[in-house]
Amino acid sequence: MNAVLPDGRNLELSPGATAFDVARSIGPGLARAAVGAIVNGELYDLLKPLPDGASVRILTEKDPEYAALFRHTLAHVLAQAVRELYAERGFKPEDVKLAIGPVIENGFYYDLEAPLPLREEDLPAIEEKMRRIVADDLPLRRFVLPREEALARYQDVDPYKTELIQELPEEEEISFYQQGDDNYGFTDLCRGPHVPSTGRIPPHFKLTGIAGAYWRGDARRPMLQRVYGIAFRTKEELENHLWQQEEAKKRDHRKLGRELELFLLDPLVGKGLPIWLPKGNVLREELIAFMREEQLRRGYQLVATPHIGSVELYKTSGHFPYYADSQFPLMDLGERNENEQYMLKPMNCPHHIRIYAHKPRSYRELPLRLAEFGTVYRYELSGELNGLTRVRGFTQDDAHIFCTPEQVKDEFLGVLDLVLKVFSTLGLGSYRARVGVRDPGSDKYVGSEEVWSAAERQIVQACEEAGLRYSIEPGDAAFYGPKLDFVVKDVLGREWQLGTIQVDYNLPERFRLTYTGPDGAEHRPVMIHRAPFGSLERFIGILIEHFAGDFPLWLAPVQAVVVPIADRHHPYALEVAQALRAQGFRTEVDTRPERMNAKVRDAELQKVPLILVVGDKEAESGMVNLRERHVREHRALALADLIQEMKQRVEEKK
Repeated sequence: MNAVLPDGRNLELSPGATAFDVARSIGPGLARAAVGAIVNGELYDLLKPLPDGASVRILTEKDPEYAALFRHTLAHVLAQAVRELYAERGFKPEDVKLAIGPVIENGFYYDLEAPLPLREEDLPAIEEKMRRIVADDLPLRRFVLPREEALARYQDVDPYKTELIQELPEEEEISFYQQGDDNYGFTDLCRGPHVPSTGRIPPHFKLTGIAGAYWRGDARRPMLQRVYGIAFRTKEELENHLWQQEEAKKRDHRKLGRELELFLLDPLVGKGLPIWLPKGNVLREELIAFMREEQLRRGYQLVATPHIGSVELYKTSGHFPYYADSQFPLMDLGERNENEQYMLKPMNCPHHIRIYAHKPRSYRELPLRLAEFGTVYRYELSGELNGLTRVRGFTQDDAHIFCTPEQVKDEFLGVLDLVLKVFSTLGLGSYRARVGVRDPGSDKYVGSEEVWSAAERQIVQACEEAGLRYSIEPGDAAFYGPKLDFVVKDVLGREWQLGTIQVDYNLPERFRLTYTGPDGAEHRPVMIHRAPFGSLERFIGILIEHFAGDFPLWLAPVQAVVVPIADRHHPYALEVAQALRAQGFRTEVDTRPERMNAKVRDAELQKVPLILVVGDKEAESGMVNLRERHVREHRALALADLIQEMKQRVEEKK
């Protein structure tokens, strides 16, 4: 057999050769440094035999793929350490039943069933055993067993491994990895890949918690315990991640939402149905006003549609079968209403389509841009709900553009400009773009290959014309068309998917939409779906964490607090507040019988941008003493000058 190197060289190898044999053929230095390989574009370890004629690139600890290898091996080290812990407590290895232990972002986990539940207090002991296993540098060995022998290892001992083997296709190889030996080691059913020995795992890892997890994610199946860990190549990466996690806890939008009185999640109202409190509703309304102003300036027309719709509408659009798992139960109105069935609106686009279709259209009306802040409903599982970022009822800044095929690129560029305006205004300047296209092997998409190719081509052309860097992501398209997503980094470096633009030739076809062209004939329009915010709830949850609740002046729920030094200054404090309110500024007056310093401290805890202290001097001169967040120096300003400065900052949305 042979292997092809990145430089085009061919290596002659013995049958059954591995990536380690390739590294050794290149040179002893590479053989010592090698930790894995990329084989025909797939991550391999040094232990798995290569296919004949494979393209092979050897990996060392300098390559980013190294992290996936050592994180996967750490999951096995974790399982070995847990079994050792229970052995010390008098249990046999098979008393700890193992499910799966995959790699996840920044780490790994293992799902298991223990004879006695693991506790958080057990994690330091488990981690200590893991460090000893790593230090012992146990070599890993890969071997394959026939199906019968593989089942015999687990039958009547571990139902989870037994089920995994039984579900493997008959022709699939059943492989195992052993670290160490039968006296001191661990063996697991696994596809790999792994580092060649436990000593190749960096010591920069930490167990982070224990959680419950249903087997195969099915609430009808047994509840297992999931032990989480993180792992990095360097101490600095680990420490930065731990700092980031700690900072994320401080910025958690659920915590800040309570402290700043922004929103409420009331179980009596229902799970995943947020209630906006007055201060939180300011955020919501300011974002809506910002988007509405931008939309009107760009020629959008605002519409409003019902919160429910006939099932027939969603059957026509094709959404009904595709969203079956996330739809609320149908509302059957019974025989008295001719057996009509309705459902809570899961998306806005079919309603906007009916607005387009309610009268004949001419090419002279196009592009027609319809926009709505429409509330939609998805029945998310309880375990998936998360504050504002995953809810069951949410409002989208939804819009649909109906245009001719010739107008698609310019309209797409216009939407792209709007999305980038949103990001720049809100300080979300670090982002990457993903073009979601069809997965060629999937049957979930509707429409012909011709219209899909046209839509994908137009999105790519628009990105290139705009100078936007993008990646192609097969399988990320909506069922009716390709899309462009933006992945934005917040101040902690976490990535969030925000802003979506989709080109759709299929829904106009399903609804038989037409317009009269300049030739007098009927033509089919193209739809562009767009939502720069996406869900307002999710977007605000992300903004709360991005700003740590410390919003810029134009967004702040309370923009200024007036603090009188003594009771005799209350009249002037109220006069200042009234002058600011008359100009539209959200202003409060703190007339509590507290000391001035306590009032200032409380305003700072509420993250109010401007604190205006007034006393005798200010009352006599018509001024305020301005204390601004993140600015050390206090300033004395005439009230008129303060108002002018606030106006400018709000208008500029700095």
